[in-house]
Amino acid sequence: MKLSVLDQSPISRGSNARTALKNTLKLTHLTEELGFARFWVAEHHNTNGLASTSPEVLISHIASQTSKIRVGSGGVLLPQYSPFKVAENFKTLEALFPNRIDIGIGRSPGGSSSTRLALTDSLRKSLNEFPRQLRDLKGYLTDTLPEGHPYAEVKATPITDSTPEMWLLGTSHRGARVAAENGIAFTFGHFINPSSGQRATEEYFSGFTPSLNLSRPKMNVCIFVVCADTEHEAEELAISQDIWLLNIGKGSDSTIPSIVDAKRTTLSLDDQDIIQQNRKRTIIGTPDKVKEELSLLSEIYRTEEFMVITNTFDFEARKHSYKLLAEAILGQNNL
Repeated sequence: MKLSVLDQSPISRGSNARTALKNTLKLTHLTEELGFARFWVAEHHNTNGLASTSPEVLISHIASQTSKIRVGSGGVLLPQYSPFKVAENFKTLEALFPNRIDIGIGRSPGGSSSTRLALTDSLRKSLNEFPRQLRDLKGYLTDTLPEGHPYAEVKATPITDSTPEMWLLGTSHRGARVAAENGIAFTFGHFINPSSGQRATEEYFSGFTPSLNLSRPKMNVCIFVVCADTEHEAEELAISQDIWLLNIGKGSDSTIPSIVDAKRTTLSLDDQDIIQQNRKRTIIGTPDKVKEELSLLSEIYRTEEFMVITNTFDFEARKHSYKLLAEAILGQNNL
């Protein structure tokens, strides 16, 4: 089994964005040493709790200070941008760090309607254009825009000997179908919508069409994980994540609360129900328990690679969670 990371540069309550971004780099160094395959950074806007707003900038920073781990986006919000400009950003990264760059693409609007309009400079772009934008991005990255395309003579530069590995991020069978039809790798967001996982998997594998990007289907799964030495410790750490996810769902403070603050939160019956539903998006427990549950999901999703998100209040506990995972699954126990 392969392990990778999707990092959102979460901000713990009382901390700040600078610390969160420094922690992202520290986590990259750690997970590279531990043998993780990829380290992807997210794109979120207009939130006080996540510092990862510009994946291209973070990718360049991280890749320049690592040597083996693949670095990428999870993912660039293509509907808000020009496929041509996105292609040039990632071709530049590929030129700087050959054979180490992943371009993960998402369809998300990026936040509220006003946030999205700010991203597009007031241009009202339809999300229905996403499949066309994705095809254009593929064409720019591989210099294969079809004849008759309005920009067929426009070349995305710099010219490189290799191409960034292209992934589509999705949370339903519809996203899986788009990835399959375009012959690109697919990341399923179990950490967002686990109930659609099996259908998305079947849609992707049954509908996959080989392409210049990929000859055979390739899929990984992203999931929240909180791992600790004991079940009790893992449950304690997960309380912060429970309240964090609850607050995000309500559109309130999106910084990660301490365990003490989380325990002080007054919960309604509806809140308690939401927390229980959110628990389906995560694995919480000891290394053996996490390994067992990931193994079961590996069979369901027909994949050997999981992208892990661990958003605990305490950064040291977060690092320890990744270390325990590496020891249990990758056999790394020297750090």
